[in-house]
Parts: sequence; C-alpha cells; structure tokens
Amino acid sequence: QTVTHSESFQAKKSQHAEEAIFYMNCRAAYLTVFKSSLENIKSKEQLSLVLQQAGRNPSQKTVNKYWTSQMTTLNFDDFCTILKKEKPATKPELLEAFGKIDRDNTGYISHDELYKILTTRGEKMTRDEVSTITKQADFNCSGKLDYNKFCDLYMATSEQCCKTAREKLGVDSRLRQQQFGSQVETSSEGIAVSKPSPRVSRKTDHKLASTKGDSRTPSRPSSAQSCKASISTTVSMGVSSNRNTKLIEPDTIKEWQCAQSKGCFYLEEDGEIISHKYKLHLPQRSTVCITIRPLNIRQVEGKSCHWLSVDTALYILKENETQENLQLVSFTEQQNKEMSGWKGELGSGIYWLLPFTTGCRLKKVKTQITGEAKLVYRGEDGELALTKEFRAALLDIFETIDLDGNGLLSLEEYNFFELRTSGEKCDEEAWAVCKENFDMKKNELTRQGFMDLNLMEANDREGDPSDLWVTLLSLGYNKALEMTEACPFVIDIYAEKCKPRIKAIYLEAGSWQLNRAICKSVVNKGEAKVMDGCENIIIYTYKAGRRITSVIENKSENKVIIHVNNEQSKNCLSNRGLTVFAVEVAPKSMMVSQHVMPLNEQEEWLYNCVHSLL
Repeated sequence: QTVTHSESFQAKKSQHAEEAIFYMNCRAAYLTVFKSSLENIKSKEQLSLVLQQAGRNPSQKTVNKYWTSQMTTLNFDDFCTILKKEKPATKPELLEAFGKIDRDNTGYISHDELYKILTTRGEKMTRDEVSTITKQADFNCSGKLDYNKFCDLYMATSEQCCKTAREKLGVDSRLRQQQFGSQVETSSEGIAVSKPSPRVSRKTDHKLASTKGDSRTPSRPSSAQSCKASISTTVSMGVSSNRNTKLIEPDTIKEWQCAQSKGCFYLEEDGEIISHKYKLHLPQRSTVCITIRPLNIRQVEGKSCHWLSVDTALYILKENETQENLQLVSFTEQQNKEMSGWKGELGSGIYWLLPFTTGCRLKKVKTQITGEAKLVYRGEDGELALTKEFRAALLDIFETIDLDGNGLLSLEEYNFFELRTSGEKCDEEAWAVCKENFDMKKNELTRQGFMDLNLMEANDREGDPSDLWVTLLSLGYNKALEMTEACPFVIDIYAEKCKPRIKAIYLEAGSWQLNRAICKSVVNKGEAKVMDGCENIIIYTYKAGRRITSVIENKSENKVIIHVNNEQSKNCLSNRGLTVFAVEVAPKSMMVSQHVMPLNEQEEWLYNCVHSLL
C-alpha cells in the first residue's frame, strides 16, 4: 500500500509538471502578442496570430469556431481552453494528408497538382500564395514538392515559434515578475501551477501543488507593488482535519423511511463537470438526513478506483412559485470518511438537490496506456462476442445508470444514458422495438438486454468497435477500460415522519443556481475579512470537512480585478490551475475565488492565500 501510495503521489506530481509546462507555453505565446495576460484578444486576426505563436496553424474555419459573430473579446483563460482542444499537427498526420493526394506514394506532388488543389478546394489560396510555397528551394525541385521535407520544415518552424516565445519569457525579467495570469514557478521539491478563470460559471479542473518554501518568505507577491490593497488568509490543517468524525447516520435513522438514487459526475472535454440534478418531494414536515458519497461498484484486482477519492456534496434548495426562484436551505457539510451529509428539519414541498464536486480531484488525467483493450472477438463459430473485460465494464455502466437500483433500466434511465453518449433520446416507439428484440421485465431493460444491445451495435459495424469506444469515452473510460473521468455517486434520503421521493430531472453542467448557492453558503458560514484599504471588497473563507472555499464579494459600483497568490500554501490542490492568477469580479456581485483540498491527505497542509486589489 505504501508503494502504491508513493507511486500515486509521484504520478500526481508528474501530472502537475506537465500542466506547468503547458501553461508556461500558453503564457509565453500570449505575451509575444500582448503586454499582459490580463489583456484580452479583441479580433480574429489577434486570435489567429496568438495561436500561431503557440505552434498552431489555424484555418479560417477553426478561427470562426471560436470567434463567433457575437464575440467581442476572448481572455487568457479562453485561449488556454482553445489550445487544449486544438492540438498541434503531428508529422504523421501531415504525411497522411499528403498521401491522399500522392496516390502512387512517390513522396512528391507536382506543382500543377498543388496549384489545382490549393486554389480550388477548401479555403482557397491565391496563385501568388501558392507560388510562395513552390519557390522555396528547401523542399522543391524539378517542378515537384517534396512533402516529406516540407513536413520537416513545418514542424521545425512550429517548434521554433514556441521556443522563441519561451526564451523571450525567460529573458525578460519584467514578464517573469508580472504574475497576473499564468505565472509558473518550479522547484525540485514541488510544483506551483495556476490558471485564471474570470467567470464564476467556468469550472477548471487543474490542480495546485505548492512548493515547500521558506516560511519567512513575504506572503505578498513580487507584483504587489501595483496592488492598491490586499488581505492574507492562513488556515493550517492537520492530518486529522481531513476527516470530520461526526456521525451522520445515528442508529435511529435505520427505522426511518428511505429513498435512494444514483447519479454521476462526468468530465467534459473542456474540463467542465456535468451531473444529474434531482427533485425531492416531502409530503409533510419531517426531520430528514441526506447523504451523498462516491458509488463503490465492483473493484477489479490490479485496477484502482480513481473516483472513490473524489469529493462530493449536495446543495439543498427549496422550490417556491417558480423554478427560477430557488432558496438555499443548506448543504452537506458533515463528513464521515468519503460520505458527506446533512441532518435537519424540512417542511413539506418540493426541494432541488444539486450535486457538487470542486473539480480538485475529478480532472483530465494523462496516463500511459500500453495497449487498447479489446472489446469484441469472434468465437470458433465465427460469431461476434463481447470480451470478458468489456462485459465487466458494461456491468459497471449498468450499475451506474440504473438510478433507482432496481436492477432494471426504465426508459427515463436509459434516456439519460442515450443523452450522454449520443445526444439523442429514445422515444416510446423505439423503446417498443427494443422490447421486441431484447430481454425486458415490466417494460424495463434487463442487464442481459443491455449486454445484447451493445453486442448488436458491434454486429451492425461488423466488429468495428469505433462506436462502442465513443460510448465508453463519453462515460469517462479510457482505452484501458478504466473509469478515470467520471465519478458515480449515490444519494440517500431518510425521513422520520413520511416517505420521501427523489427523481432525477436533468443531466447538465452546474447551473447559476448552484454557483449562487455555493457563494451564499460560504458567505453565511465562512470567516469574513474586509480588504485593507478597500471596504467594498470582502473575502470569505470557509472550511468544510476536507476542503476550503473562498468567495470574493464586490460591493462597489465598478468591476474589480483581484490578484490571487497561493505561493506560500503547502500540500494543496486547487480547482484553479496556477498558484497565481487574477479574476475579474463584476459590480455588486460575488464569485468563487477557488476551492482547495490537500494534495496528500496523509500529510498536514497549509492554506495561505493573498487576495490583492489591482
């Protein structure tokens, strides 16, 4: 166990190192075009230019995808998100594209053919633009383009752009000291990474692992000279602080009436987290106990269950006249191991239960996968069959999407699965067809029926697993059939005087109601500090179990930019991404500054954050 824990910790550090390099490259490219990472991209031309500085070669179609007709600006945070999605072209990809033109596989394309293609297809070039390419002696001879040499030069030029940007960032001390955006510092003992996120609606799921610096180091950042006011917050957490030992489920609750529903957090490609949202109906006033915890489905020997360490919470909101007017009642702040819970009295009526995870532990993970798992095979009779490993994964998926836990999939439960994997819903007519072809009980799909449904999909593709992989990847699995980008959970509601009813309503990203509830809970229960020299800015810090959340409130009539510095924190994991970042807070509003958890729960951790007004 000690070895496994050490390997896991080293893997996390390696992940942070990769993120540090990524954001350093982002910042380097951004600062070749702009003076500060707080400066916004204001045109298509600027977007195209800064993408080129990052080693990309965006087409007009790519630029238009991110710069729509309604767009006026993009910030550094948006730029980082785009770079994650738009990977730089690799040489094999370029060679494959040229190979489709060079059908004889000679390694050359005639200039005449090149003129014809580049001036008539796709984003058409002018003859002068094509001539600029064909006149380059490095990869042209005898009226032909040597596209292998062209690819080599393309890759070298792209890397040189990135290298020049990094060198400029390293040499220019003024840029290194300017820690407004994605400043990256590294040391042999740890890594400090950060990423700005000016809007409360955007979630990022990168992590912060702070360096073990000298405690005498000044808490204010080197760029604090440009700050009008600042405030420092320090919270020291021991190993025992990582778990609240309060008992959430006293024995008396076992006699109460219970309702249960499962659900799942899914990690989107851009880092956003979506989950099921629920309605709870209480027919009469009652004392209730509500808990949420990661769902402990089967554990395969040799494979770790990444999701079991993901933090989970529930926000309880009361529905009034309209769904738009939801009032925060409370949230699950008591903790018992991986479970969080709340116990109190609720009046009769409709309540919304909004699951929440900080994004500190549910994140994009780069793992070395030696080979792609096999999903189907042909037996001795030539018929397709599902492999043992794929069947096991499908059983886990069935366990997760069977929300009421009755061992069957209703049409509603199946449609949550369909919406997640294909974006479409199955109607009553299509469900009737399923009933004719697959095993069902009481108009609900059995486990065997679900298996046969996936086998039919494999047969439809004559054994090609491509569509099956689309399903698996959308449900958080990697190519080794490990669930690394999802966290199934289970909610239990106990009521003393009535039968509670819970129903999943949506599968969507965190709503503005959830963001508002998080802010309000921190304001109500956290420690408030007025920023020195600026009474309109208040920083609220709240410690709940094994996480710390800070909220910024701006009471002024103007927007403010708050500089956040975590450089003196130790053994911390943040939902932001970098130790130092800046956030913009609108007038008369509040927003989450960050969520922080311990990187290594077996060690003490120190939260030391300085918020400064620029």
